[in-house]
Amino acid sequence: MTIAIKFCGGARTVTGSMHLISTNRSNIILDCGLFYGHRDEYYFINSHFPFNPQDIDACVLSHAHIDHCGNIPTLIKQGFRSPVYSTPPTRDLCRYMLPDSGYVQEEDIKYVNKINKRKGLPPRTPLYTQKEAEKSLKYFRTLDFHKKLEISKDISLTFYEAGHILGSAVPLVEVETPKKPVRIAYAVDLGRIGMPLLRNPEVPSNIDYLFIESTYGGKEHEDLKDAEVKLAQAITRTVKRGGKVIIPSFALERTQLIVYSIGELIKRKLISKIPIYVDSPLAVNLTGVFRQNLQYFNEETQNIFRQKEDFLAYSNVTYVKNVEGSKRLNSMTKPAIIISASGMCENGRILHHLKNNIENPHNTIIIIGYMAKDTLGKRIVDRSETVRIFGRPFDLKAEVVILNAFSSHADRYGLADYVKECGEELKKVFIVHGDPEQSEVLRSNLRKKLNIKPVIPAKDEVCYLSAK
Repeated sequence: MTIAIKFCGGARTVTGSMHLISTNRSNIILDCGLFYGHRDEYYFINSHFPFNPQDIDACVLSHAHIDHCGNIPTLIKQGFRSPVYSTPPTRDLCRYMLPDSGYVQEEDIKYVNKINKRKGLPPRTPLYTQKEAEKSLKYFRTLDFHKKLEISKDISLTFYEAGHILGSAVPLVEVETPKKPVRIAYAVDLGRIGMPLLRNPEVPSNIDYLFIESTYGGKEHEDLKDAEVKLAQAITRTVKRGGKVIIPSFALERTQLIVYSIGELIKRKLISKIPIYVDSPLAVNLTGVFRQNLQYFNEETQNIFRQKEDFLAYSNVTYVKNVEGSKRLNSMTKPAIIISASGMCENGRILHHLKNNIENPHNTIIIIGYMAKDTLGKRIVDRSETVRIFGRPFDLKAEVVILNAFSSHADRYGLADYVKECGEELKKVFIVHGDPEQSEVLRSNLRKKLNIKPVIPAKDEVCYLSAK
């Protein structure tokens, strides 16, 4: 019997996670995420699958981040008609994430076509539209944690908690063979132990093969309590200067976590009670999904809500939905905290807030998440003297504070511990979802600590698994 894995995306890079598992009887994919890069590269890679979508029996979705789910509408446009399996919260989140992705692409193409028209170039079309994204939702089928389901002729699926975002899972895929099932676990993305709001990651037992992410494969997160102190200090400094705090944030999970953390700082009187504006229609909708799925959070978070204390709706928190409300934030002169998407500063309302605040040294930009290379967010992290926003140069004069401890990705120690807990039956580890240098450090770390030989597969590489 043949079991093959083809690493179709998210190999030796962070975005575009997608991996094909093929047997003599089945073809399934793990994730179907959008790859982020320069516009032409983005369009080409995301519109060309290294397999025929019509031949896929199932898509197994780990969680609702766009670099893991965002290319499902394209998959369906090209003929995929099988189920997309996810946990219930992931399905609920995708109801907003995918249409928002379609909307962003339509708006981006409008901008591109204005430029193309001036240059005499033909118009372009988006990868998919908001309406096409909405249509893709009918293919979702939910499977709760720890429930086993046969998803093809010889493959079954069980979801375990990943602890990364609401509803995120470590899918365990079991391939039936004449002797015993081959158990393949997919820990991409993997969360951290002891994070606020979320349950801890789980390790399925008796794993034969493991996919592991490496976003922070060579880095160690500082303690979250230390990061909260630094967050409080940065906010206090900015308030004393009379400035604004601008926080680029992913609408999903990171926004809710930072609202919770700032609220805790206010409750503990570590910072003054200043206005907080969550300027992201998507974040507003996703926060509603959080409230509808409380049973998937950790016990402490559930207890908070049982006591009728909604940490997402403190009196000083305003959720901004319309464009007019967003524009009014630019004319504010008093200190405030503005949390806005997108997380890597590539699109969305955060661009307007950066444009209006980045050249004022009284202001502070707080980075609380991973920034991929070639993004505006990464140029801010690197403290480039000048950055381009909407095609115009701006001097980076605002203070920049980087707090990676708020990341919901496991660091080098968390990743190594997870691999170690998989047990001695583990035949091979595939390191994916990371920049090459981070993947290499993780591989070296695992070799030294666990005496195993992990593989860092290249994109489109094929690996054959042993059924023994």
